[in-house]
Amino acid sequence: MRTQTQGSPLGNLAIISTLVDAAMALRRGEHWAAALLLGAAALSTRVSGVGVVASVLVRLLRRLS
Repeated sequence: MRTQTQGSPLGNLAIISTLVDAAMALRRGEHWAAALLLGAAALSTRVSGVGVVASVLVRLLRRLS
């Protein structure tokens, strides 16, 4: 049985974007946001769209606080 090791290019771009958001959050000192985004990026390899949802959630939480 073969396993798929590469995702779609759009899925890979979403993961990379989430990782960049995590790095920027870490640079700003938002450790909670960086941890959430890193977890979402890891989960995005299995469930598509999780990273995008996490990024939107972090942005909303920043605006509300």
